[in-house]
Amino acid sequence: MRQAMQVPVYACVPQGERLASGPVNAAVSLIERVLRSTAHVRATVPESHPSCRLLGNERMGSATIVDPAGLVLTVNYVVVGADQVTVTLRDERAYVAEVVRQDFDSGLALLRIAEQGLPALPLRRTTDLTPGEDVFIVASVGEGGARVSNGAVSYIGAFDANWEYVLERAIMTTAMNPGLGGGPLLDTLGRLIGIVSLNLNEIGRFSLAIPADYYLDGRAAFLAGRYPMRRRAWLGVFCYAVQDHVVIAGLLPGGPGDQAGLKVGDVILAVDGQTVGDRRSLYRLLWAHGSGEQITLKIFRGREQHTLTVAAGDVEEFFA
Repeated sequence: MRQAMQVPVYACVPQGERLASGPVNAAVSLIERVLRSTAHVRATVPESHPSCRLLGNERMGSATIVDPAGLVLTVNYVVVGADQVTVTLRDERAYVAEVVRQDFDSGLALLRIAEQGLPALPLRRTTDLTPGEDVFIVASVGEGGARVSNGAVSYIGAFDANWEYVLERAIMTTAMNPGLGGGPLLDTLGRLIGIVSLNLNEIGRFSLAIPADYYLDGRAAFLAGRYPMRRRAWLGVFCYAVQDHVVIAGLLPGGPGDQAGLKVGDVILAVDGQTVGDRRSLYRLLWAHGSGEQITLKIFRGREQHTLTVAAGDVEEFFA
């Protein structure tokens, strides 16, 4: 029977203080090493930016050093729309960061700070990751402070959200995120498996992480700041599924769906004549189109069916 990694859940660890000895000294040493590769992110966003309605204009997050030459990985929702991003390392050195690439498909963002020789974490693909494997999370709780929690991988597979977002290979874990989103999910060797994105306490899985594979597979595009030549369609809707139907729960003001006349409570029955039964099928049918293309939706509103034509938008352009 495999011995579980005994990493305690630590209270806030201020910069400059060592961890108290835990159940396994090797685990304490590992966490102390990993902590040096984590950072705190603060982003300031103009109040006029459309993301402020959902996320506010002052945001904080966690981040992970992935390259000694100053590359830092975090989640996109922390920095989207920001006119200034500051990264503070564990030794309290602070830098104004450049946003190199925001990837709305994966939900990752790559930042660069003007520093060399940083303690970067090795990255691990999820190809050999299995449910039940021990993992732990490091998260910032403010400049100079961090928390650590441990758990196990509970799920590896597809995930869809109530906005237009799907991960084909997400990681869910029983480790609860102890601080701000954007921190590393790590294995027992201190390798970065993923970037922690969402808290999923309501479904008993605690934390969702975006696999490091998304960065590794697209690293050249991330570093170049390149975006896909063909941007996929986007409506700016929030949805939930009820008994094999997809219902609109919200609309982003000024987004393509809002401008086309979609309303909260509309049931989306079909896209271009193809039946919609769940959120993932809706998103996939939408993404068969590119931004700027016309999409025909069959909806049920009140007691009647309606047909609407929507000019698909570009999420990256909308939030630029």
